[in-house]
Amino acid sequence: MIDQLAKQLFNDLSAKFNSASDAGDASASQLKVIIESALRKLNLVTREEFDAQQAVLLRTREKIAALEAKLTEFEKAYKG
Repeated sequence: MIDQLAKQLFNDLSAKFNSASDAGDASASQLKVIIESALRKLNLVTREEFDAQQAVLLRTREKIAALEAKLTEFEKAYKG
C-alpha cells in the first residue's frame, strides 16, 4: 500500500512539475521512506491489530453483560 501511495504521489508531483526523469525510481523510493516515517509518527495500527483489539473488546463487553446479569440476580435474591 505504501509503495503504491509513494509511486502515485511521485507520479502526480512529477506530472505537475514536469520533472520526470531517469531518477524516478530512486526518488520514488525516497518518497516511500518519507511517507513510512510520517505514518509511523501518526500512531496508526494495522488492520490486524485493530481487528484483534475489537475482538477483545467484544469479549469484554460480553463478560460485563454476564456479570451485570448475575449481579441483578443476586440483588433480586437479596431483596426477596
